[in-house]
Amino acid sequence: MFTGLIEAVGEVIEVKSMSAGFRLRFASSLASEVKPGDSISVNGVCLTATLIDSGEIHADIGPETARITTLGALRRGHRVNLERPLRADGRLGGHFVLGHVDGVGTLEDLREEGDAHWMTIGFPEMLARYMIRKGSIAVDGISLTVAGLGASQFDVMIIPFTWQHSNLRTLKLRDRVNLEADVIGKYVVRAAEVGLGGAEPQGD
Repeated sequence: MFTGLIEAVGEVIEVKSMSAGFRLRFASSLASEVKPGDSISVNGVCLTATLIDSGEIHADIGPETARITTLGALRRGHRVNLERPLRADGRLGGHFVLGHVDGVGTLEDLREEGDAHWMTIGFPEMLARYMIRKGSIAVDGISLTVAGLGASQFDVMIIPFTWQHSNLRTLKLRDRVNLEADVIGKYVVRAAEVGLGGAEPQGD
């Protein structure tokens, strides 16, 4: 479980193709605080640290993760948002983020307003049911608020602190981002579907 509050921005050192997915290696100031077996959110995707070596974190990306997220397209020099899991005694400053990406969006517009930045992000049709104005959305692992909502795109405002302490300032138009809808909204939609007879509950 994560909060969507980015702790550090890492730099990709290597993405090595494997027989089953990829091996990701990135440098981060968090390396000294992570041990093998720990979970870590990388651009909003929950991965397992497999090796810590000289300020670098290694993690494997499975074939399914590579298909449904942007991680398979990472290259050397790319910047990635990083967050360690929420401690049981920690404060929830953003919203509940699982690190399970629901779909990939596309940066359609980027504009400034004073010191802040507005982003318009296109999203896949399957996510429309989970999107509400003023609701929460994780974009590359960052907890943001849906400030404007259309049929296939939404707007978010990025405050200067988030702009300076995340990888958002490295994005260009048409770049792809990982999206995770609010988990509470997903459970509400699922409950409504089952209640209306849209699907039968699964049992043993």
